[in-house]
Amino acid sequence: MEEIFLSIASMRSTAALRFSSAASPVEVTPSWVPSPPLTPAPDETSPVDEEMKDALDQVQCIIGYSFNDLSLLEEALTHSSYPFRASYQRLEFVGDAVLNLAFTNFVYLTNPSVGPGSLSVLRAANISTEKLARVAIRHDFYRYLRRHSPILDSMVQEFTEAVSKEREEDYTGISYGGSTVKAPKVLADIVEAIAAAIYVDCSFNLVAFWKVFRGILEPIITVETPNQQPVSHIYELCQKQGMSIEFKNWKKDNMNITNVYVDGELLGVGSSEQKPIAKLNAARDALQKMCHDEVDRMEIIKCSSQTSKTCEDVVMSRQINGGLVTNKANANGGEEVDGSKQRLHELCSKKRWQKPIYSLEEKEGPAHDTKFLCSVKVFCNNEAYFAFGDLKSRLREAENSAAYKLLCQLPTY
Repeated sequence: MEEIFLSIASMRSTAALRFSSAASPVEVTPSWVPSPPLTPAPDETSPVDEEMKDALDQVQCIIGYSFNDLSLLEEALTHSSYPFRASYQRLEFVGDAVLNLAFTNFVYLTNPSVGPGSLSVLRAANISTEKLARVAIRHDFYRYLRRHSPILDSMVQEFTEAVSKEREEDYTGISYGGSTVKAPKVLADIVEAIAAAIYVDCSFNLVAFWKVFRGILEPIITVETPNQQPVSHIYELCQKQGMSIEFKNWKKDNMNITNVYVDGELLGVGSSEQKPIAKLNAARDALQKMCHDEVDRMEIIKCSSQTSKTCEDVVMSRQINGGLVTNKANANGGEEVDGSKQRLHELCSKKRWQKPIYSLEEKEGPAHDTKFLCSVKVFCNNEAYFAFGDLKSRLREAENSAAYKLLCQLPTY
């Protein structure tokens, strides 16, 4: 990708401010306004805590930059819960602005034919809390943060464990929300504070800052990256295809559950303790099915053009979690789940986990055309996995659908 050249217009003080009136201009000379220095004087820098020196050295190696004023990095790695030291809050304020400006220049200069709306989406995707939090996890920045907050440690640990289960190839596709756990803001704050520390240390030189920090932010989301916000994406897709879409949210205990209806049909289900993430997960689920349906239709069309085969002979298989789940395309282009409930039961028995817990979540429609929606929960390795199936005309099929969904999201064993 081409090198970015950022220029900052030089600033000069105005000799006088003129305020004109109907009668005559009045001249005011602001000689009393002092001009603050852009960089701290050498003798104003604070001494670095001896206990932090090893951590500061390691972070400098990670980011590939040696600080002239190491106290800036020390401040960037100090949380407000740590007493008697300045926290990163002021630097985070600067970092938020400098990343915004740097990415504004970056997307503008590297996408000359892209309109302002798409440029705004690109910038937002690269500096979102979810994206920056994953940058912090990737470089293990939280490990070096001075803090006294067990609750914060627990939140970050939970998020780190969730991120560790994400596929590497999906890293740029999740900047708008994690699969189950919301990104703690502290992780994005650390990245912004470190960015500000570098920016201030290199005398507010945006070009020098970007040369250092761009590598830390990789992979950068570009126009070529298939990374639309799931909710926006499905709205846009439905609009293009002339389909209606509706999101419905409800709660079960402390869990938010969101259903996505496309043309009146339940197409996606998502759940999370946070309502926005439940909506994101539901949109992802619906998009995945829409993509799979399109693939199924293409396979059937291909099948019908071959005289030596029938549609019933075409089988599409994909291996999930080492072969736990196998899918087949039926003649109508739908997806048939083979024995997922039995497979889940066998897996739990083999791993000595608790038996799966199935629940009937929803029952709708008249007596002659009743539809069932089931959920299933499994506890393994001190973690709970939860999934909803699709609406089915039989209770057993609904449980089988829920089991299939859970098998898809379980880590590979």
